[in-house]
Amino acid sequence: MYCASADGIAPRHLALARAVGAGIAARGWELVTGGGRVSMMGAVNTAAREGGARTVGVIPRALVAREIADEGVDELLVTDTMRERKALMEAHADAFLTLPGGIGTCEEFFEVWTAGSLGMHAKPVVLLDPDGHYDGLLRWLHGLGEGGFLHDGALARVVVVHDVEAALNACAPPPQSP
Repeated sequence: MYCASADGIAPRHLALARAVGAGIAARGWELVTGGGRVSMMGAVNTAAREGGARTVGVIPRALVAREIADEGVDELLVTDTMRERKALMEAHADAFLTLPGGIGTCEEFFEVWTAGSLGMHAKPVVLLDPDGHYDGLLRWLHGLGEGGFLHDGALARVVVVHDVEAALNACAPPPQSP
């Protein structure tokens, strides 16, 4: 899960994070986040835990105080660097769901999307954008495609959805064959 961890986030985005956390718990999934307890990250962690989900937080030592590490997670992994944080999050995740956020959220989204489009993983990459937060970014990305800087396969690698249920469905593991 990638999302905002900054103060001052609109109540609708906090509600979105809570709905995602509750939905993850309802499906019996584990939640992996950046390990903070404030803002959207805190809201998704709290809602998932309240619903009975196992939660894993991965946070660099330098951000423990800044993002106020969520000591309530079932497993808190403290890394030395952001690169280690992202690698551990990727290793623990079965899918990557991005909610509204800022430059850190975008950076994490771009990294897992790039790795997926290069064939380095086959995990779903999902962008949940119920209110147009990422409209400008998506226009820019489509412009990159039109200019030949981004191939259609890379664009198709990202699933853009507008509601929580569609986001969770897009993250769901494929059905197991008998």
